[in-house]
Amino acid sequence: MIKSLGIYIHVPFCKQKCVYCDFYSLPRREEDMDAYVSALERQLSQFSPLAAECTVTSVYFGGGTPSYLGPDRLCRLLRKVRTSFHTAYVAEITLEANPDSASEVQDLTALRRAGFNRLSLGMQSADDGELKALGRVHTMAQTRAAVEAARKAGFDNLSLDLIYGLPGQTPERWRDNLAAAVELNPEHLSCYGLKAEPGTPLYDRRETLPGDEAQADMYLETVETLESRGWQQYEISSFARPGRESRHNLKYWSRQEYLGFGPGAHSYFQGRRFAWSRDLGAFLAGTPSLSEDQTLSRRDTVEEYLMLRLRLTRGLHPDHFEGLFGLDFSPFLPFLERCEAAGYAVRREGAWRLTPRGFLVSNQIIGELLDISRALNLN
Repeated sequence: MIKSLGIYIHVPFCKQKCVYCDFYSLPRREEDMDAYVSALERQLSQFSPLAAECTVTSVYFGGGTPSYLGPDRLCRLLRKVRTSFHTAYVAEITLEANPDSASEVQDLTALRRAGFNRLSLGMQSADDGELKALGRVHTMAQTRAAVEAARKAGFDNLSLDLIYGLPGQTPERWRDNLAAAVELNPEHLSCYGLKAEPGTPLYDRRETLPGDEAQADMYLETVETLESRGWQQYEISSFARPGRESRHNLKYWSRQEYLGFGPGAHSYFQGRRFAWSRDLGAFLAGTPSLSEDQTLSRRDTVEEYLMLRLRLTRGLHPDHFEGLFGLDFSPFLPFLERCEAAGYAVRREGAWRLTPRGFLVSNQIIGELLDISRALNLN
């Protein structure tokens, strides 16, 4: 049986580090781009034999800002993926881009002809003042121009990223941002609550962020607004027109296999999770090391399943759980029934799903389910 595989390619380059960014990204390193592409090509070749029985059904270029590599380097990397791995003709191939580096129709047309068929733009806000405060290098006018250019280039699968809960943000301003994104009519929207990660500049002024209750209200209004306009929620932070869910990201949440390339990239392959160290120098020198490496036990697999399935609106299906693991699902039912009574979960079409209010407290719900799972006999 041919197995489906996702490929993630990490591009750590960006023009300027955003104040909230905790990803592995390096500003002003253009001189390393050509060497980096060559290093990625070598790594792709090394892993190709391991995936000989797999078909690549999704490729995702993330970062950093992959669009800063330019169309020539990006097309070269995509050609390498296709020559190194058996890639489905209908594979979803996504490029993350900042609006300021995705406004040339000619460049986007070249990418589209090379096989890129999904574009994810980091809009983040429609307010130029908010963008500047975040350290973003684009304006809302550039976002509109990028969307227009993408459509002219033939992209019919467009995603926009938005962040709510920005420093000093009011509900009205968030409502305006969401309305501006809706007006651009993308096929997909990702809406994330801002978190101040330790080690980022934002962490030192985290007291300027709206409180948990204010962020919760923004989230609930987002769900209601987007679903009323035809975008269906399928994951905690993700909304899509019917059939336009991110196939690549669904691999992460459905525990399907994927291989990540480049420093900081993560993989899940053949029952093993591993990640490459955040070290550009070692990667360019051909001596990358692993920062994480874990072969999952049966207990790990059960716990991951519970955690990841509850991120999705499809939720937990008892029959699927029991068939997959040979375990009785009934120990979870009393707690899930209490969640249902509190309005945090619903039982629909045989599956237990979190409601929008349940997603707001999903960490606590998942923690309780994991506690219950630890009492199961998994030997």
